[in-house]
Amino acid sequence: MAPQDKNTPPPLPEPLRVAVADSHTHLDMQGGTVEDALAKAASVGVTTVVQVGCDLAGSRWAADTAAAHDGVHATVALHPNEAPRIVLGDPDGWSRQGAREAGGDSSLDAALAEIDAMAALPQVRGVGETGLDYFRTGPEGMAAQERSFRAHIEIAKRHDKVLVIHDREAHDDVLRILREEGAPERVVFHCYSGDAEMAEICAAAGYYMSFAGNVTFKNAQPLRDALAVAPPELVLVETDAPFLTPAPYRGRANAPYLVPVTLRAMAEVRGVTEDALATAVAANTARAFGY
Repeated sequence: MAPQDKNTPPPLPEPLRVAVADSHTHLDMQGGTVEDALAKAASVGVTTVVQVGCDLAGSRWAADTAAAHDGVHATVALHPNEAPRIVLGDPDGWSRQGAREAGGDSSLDAALAEIDAMAALPQVRGVGETGLDYFRTGPEGMAAQERSFRAHIEIAKRHDKVLVIHDREAHDDVLRILREEGAPERVVFHCYSGDAEMAEICAAAGYYMSFAGNVTFKNAQPLRDALAVAPPELVLVETDAPFLTPAPYRGRANAPYLVPVTLRAMAEVRGVTEDALATAVAANTARAFGY
């Protein structure tokens, strides 16, 4: 692939015959206007998107955007990496988000209180993305992450909203904390990253598993094995755009209009028709997010 191709948006896929939702996207991190992104998505059968908050500003933006657009639902949260950033600051750039002053536990409490208030809004359908991320946060940040995760679980339960989980290299601890706290009625593992064995555990607990473009990557056989055993009523599709663009467009910017590429790959893994999977995924997403 020539270097300039990286900046060329992938072409529009063939439209889906059954409309689906992108269960996890970050429109605020994508180029162009929200209106254009939604129109492009709708033109290929992606008629609903869940806009996910990762910090206070992003959560406010998600709530405002969902209020302004019928086809957009919001979730609000502090991303697992945001909690240690708030408490400990970011003096050495580990978070790749610029320098931050340490705010201590009281700053985390204040931020969580604001998430709690936003979680009550009707256009906010979920609390997330929250969870644990051991990829970028070192051991010193784990206490803040865990405290934040437990608080988000409590907020989701109190407002009866779906909990959207970010789990990076932290499967056992995420599952343990959900058990210890008592999981909300609805839980989504966003960008599901476990194997088939973990999929069985999630299925037994009734947790939704949302698959992103990385299910199409060559080295992702464990993900495809998990997708193959996940119950049909617990499977969702997402972009996590602008990240995780599905093959053959890996490395270029992702967007909700590329959901059909991932959905078709998923249908192949499951040995079902595209229409059957789209029908299931559409119903599952509406049930998970309560719209």
